[in-house]
Amino acid sequence: MIETAYLAHPEFVDALAAELGDVTRRHGRLLLAPGAARDVAWAQNVWVDPVRRPIRSIGEGAKALRAVQRNWVAYLPEHGARGRLLGEKLPPVSGRPLAFGQPRPSAPLGSWTLLDRDELLFAAHFTSAFPNGEVRFEEDRHVPPNRAYLKLWEALTLLDERPGPGDRCLDLGSSPGGWTWVVAGLGAQVISVDKAPLDDVVAAMPEVTFRQESAFGLDPHEVGPVDWLFCDIACYPERLLGLVRRWMDAGTCARFVCTIKLQGEHDDDVLRAFAAVPGARVRHLWHNKHELTWFLVPPRQG
Repeated sequence: MIETAYLAHPEFVDALAAELGDVTRRHGRLLLAPGAARDVAWAQNVWVDPVRRPIRSIGEGAKALRAVQRNWVAYLPEHGARGRLLGEKLPPVSGRPLAFGQPRPSAPLGSWTLLDRDELLFAAHFTSAFPNGEVRFEEDRHVPPNRAYLKLWEALTLLDERPGPGDRCLDLGSSPGGWTWVVAGLGAQVISVDKAPLDDVVAAMPEVTFRQESAFGLDPHEVGPVDWLFCDIACYPERLLGLVRRWMDAGTCARFVCTIKLQGEHDDDVLRAFAAVPGARVRHLWHNKHELTWFLVPPRQG
């Protein structure tokens, strides 16, 4: 039987299980479901074409993995002592945090676990370039006004595209300014919009123009063309969908990165509407809380 393994964020295993619907086994936060890999929002990592293999010893398990490729990362919710002994027989994999601006890791990396003491599950390919889907950065704990900047760092790293000098960007619901700080720091011009003020350090950045008004009252045609629209505003998903559609209908924005703040089960219909936008993706980022990130970022021309 073809099956796929889906790894959830520790706090959102039930959300992933509900999205999949037909989970055949839970192994900690690793969920197994029948069929080929699906495009799901709540998975931190998807193990593509996983292989089950009985093993008679730790050495046999390590040998089986090394025969496939060099680099492996373990996920061990059970049988930890035996798993650690097996892991010691494999080459070490760097867990060093990424400096923002560096490209995603590109070396082949597989995942493995012990389903039982003598049963190995492994996959040589998965959807995240980061060990267990955990995107960790060298953090700036001094300048940004809050930790929201990590979500945008992660989004831009996964997209492998970011604004820069010459780009005109819009940050809606920006206060206190974590996302504005990221975008301005990349050299782009930022129109930062919120009824609440920006952090003084962010407001003083030369790339930032602050408009102290409601993001929902902004007229796209009055603002004019923008290369990127960023939005981390706290609002109901239905209201965010209406805002996004208004900007899409205006045709004045090329790229969108927005946070969908979730409220409960009634959000399912609106999430499907976000996902149905041609070319869009909905993902739970490692740095997201009870929220998802919506991307609509077509490749640049030329």
